[in-house]
Amino acid sequence: MDMDAVTEILNEAVRTEVLPRFQSLTADEVSEKNPGDLVTVADKRSEELITRLLRDIEDVPVVGEEATAADPGLVAALNEAPAAWLVDPVDGTSNFVAGSKRFAVMAAFVRGGETVASWIVQPLLGHTYVAEKGSGAFRDGKRLLREPASPDPARLRGDALTRFLSPDVKAHVEAAIPRFAEVGQATKCAGVDYPRLATGERDFILFHRILPWDHAPGSLLLTEAGGYVRRPDGTEYRPGDGGFGLLSAADETTWKTARELLLP
Repeated sequence: MDMDAVTEILNEAVRTEVLPRFQSLTADEVSEKNPGDLVTVADKRSEELITRLLRDIEDVPVVGEEATAADPGLVAALNEAPAAWLVDPVDGTSNFVAGSKRFAVMAAFVRGGETVASWIVQPLLGHTYVAEKGSGAFRDGKRLLREPASPDPARLRGDALTRFLSPDVKAHVEAAIPRFAEVGQATKCAGVDYPRLATGERDFILFHRILPWDHAPGSLLLTEAGGYVRRPDGTEYRPGDGGFGLLSAADETTWKTARELLLP
């Protein structure tokens, strides 16, 4: 896999379709796919460009966030096709619309149902993250290694996205928060959240929704950097998984601590 070629494709989408619309979207260029789930012309144009160019590298199915919104059946390729691309053309769309720098453009390559390569470009935060299974994780071309976190929960900083949790699980999570140094609500952008974990800014994140274009890129980045990603029942994460719930952490010990304290 030519990792640099894919990075350049994402950067081309950033230059031509995303940044020209940052803080300049008109009202008719923003709509809702579902209540509270925004999509913009930048998302759509970026995905169209990335999809076309990725097929020149590997002509396999492309599972893009916006294409899947129109045809949910596309996601089946992650488990059924020998290989597939995943594309999130603007991750953190609500941040993008609000004028926040916390958004990213992401892609991943899935083979045999497993993420084997991933890319995260943060246009205005100024960083590019890439990972290839078995070859490591990199930030701006430099090897990225996650140091183990403290074994003391009172020194751990993390995030727990509670918005979509059932009332009983949400209550359990909220009761556990004082056990940690800090527990926030993350950034509304997986392309920022996972790098924060991989670089040591956070020690764990509990996610409820596990849409594949959100989690495949960052989960590979984190695991290749030395982190630990599992479903709440301890099974490995695969991008074609259904259901809800994903816990990502600095290391296995931190994962077990967060799992024990946060979830019933």
